[in-house]
Formats: sequence, C-alpha cells, structure tokens
Amino acid sequence: QVQLVESGGGLVQPGGSLRLSCAVSGLTFSRSVLSWYRQAPGKERELVASIGYIDYSPFMTNYGDHVKGRFTISRDNRKNTVDLQMNTLQPEDTAVYYCKARYDSTEYWGQGTPVTVSS
Repeated sequence: QVQLVESGGGLVQPGGSLRLSCAVSGLTFSRSVLSWYRQAPGKERELVASIGYIDYSPFMTNYGDHVKGRFTISRDNRKNTVDLQMNTLQPEDTAVYYCKARYDSTEYWGQGTPVTVSS
C-alpha cells in the first residue's frame, strides 16, 4: 500500500520560513518523480515544485513562478522523504500543501498539510 504522509505545516508570520516533509512508502522511491502542490481556498490546485529521480548531481527541479527563489525542493533517497523549504513566506502562500509521487505512470497523493501565513 502506497502512503504519503506530509508534516511541518502550521502558522507562520509573513517573512518567516517553514519546512515541509513528506514520508513516502510502498513504492520504489528512487524511481519516482516527486512534487509539492498547493490549494488555496476557492482556487485550483497548483504545482509548487517538482524533482526528478535521475541524479544529474543535482536532481532536476522545476518550480512554479510564484515560488521561484523562495522555495527549495529536495529528496532523500535513503530516508524516502521529499522536503520543501519555504522562505520569505507571504499571505498568498496560505494553502493546503500536498505531496505527490508519480511512479510507473501512476500518481499518488498525500492528505495535505495546512500552511497559514498571517500576522
């Protein structure tokens, strides 16, 4: 059974930082493309960042325009985790953040972790 469990969300002030983590089990992690998405109230789910599984030293990454330069995605193939370091957070970053793994043409989602940026 594939499981993705996110953690690290919470309340943070504007300009602050949070680090999200997603623990993945039940699939071949080292051959999976991993992504973070977010969904704000009343809006569609959008891609935040993704990271490939081929180690070009570093792994290839892709970011949404709204987070470039502020967020960093990383993976640990020993721990089967994918992290999202979020810096300089703004109120518009408030959303539920979801982890996604894509393996063998199948996508798996976590339950999400809420992030609220507010003073």
